[in-house]
Amino acid sequence: MKHTYSTSQTAEIIGIHPNTVRLYEELGLITPPERKSNGYRIFTDLHIHQFRIARLAFQVEVLQNGLRKQAVDIIKTAAQCDFSGAIALSEKYLKQVSLEKERAEEAIRIARDLIEEKNTASDTLSLTRKETADYLGVSIDTLRNWELNGLLEVKRKRNGYRIYTEEDIRRLKIIRSLRCADYSLTAILRMLRTLTVNPAADIRTVIDTPKEQEDIFSACDSLLSSLSHARKNFLQILEELEALKKEQENNPPL
Repeated sequence: MKHTYSTSQTAEIIGIHPNTVRLYEELGLITPPERKSNGYRIFTDLHIHQFRIARLAFQVEVLQNGLRKQAVDIIKTAAQCDFSGAIALSEKYLKQVSLEKERAEEAIRIARDLIEEKNTASDTLSLTRKETADYLGVSIDTLRNWELNGLLEVKRKRNGYRIYTEEDIRRLKIIRSLRCADYSLTAILRMLRTLTVNPAADIRTVIDTPKEQEDIFSACDSLLSSLSHARKNFLQILEELEALKKEQENNPPL
């Protein structure tokens, strides 16, 4: 016998407010439930699975490069009972998460190599802001933004013009590589400040561990952990989808 649930029972099972149950229906995140003659909604085990999929997906805070949109597409495809399609989208999502994690790890390796160059490089460069921007392949506004956010303090000539040294360029290369991998400015600043006090610090740990005094947290403040969380949740989503697909195949619609 097929299990059925009221709105309040469904909310209790999933751990959400009854109004949220109705909102998910309105947004097309679950299959529209049947209704009794009095208008009350009738939810089934299918909906419980769909709610779990949506909740797991929305727990993930990684937003970059279209991952949030992909997550919503997976939820809505599952809501249409196209479980094969949702599985394919989930596998694509997991591949991108793996790629993002590889980029994040590579950026840390680049940063570590640049930091270790400090003891061997000379300090003969002397570039203007425009020359520095051109050399690094970034915009002047990007340099200005990094400076305004405290990632770099640039010396000035007597005429007030900024002058970028070889040490500045090395620091900017570290910032650039980490930003290209989507680490937040907050995480990068945390790492740079820690290295100033403790040059031997493990930059991988520091950049992925927000401090308690940081007022606002984002997924990119702990990028590696957030990507690992995304992978874990979407592997669980795949399990839910596989179960739904198997149920669909064993009990095809009449």
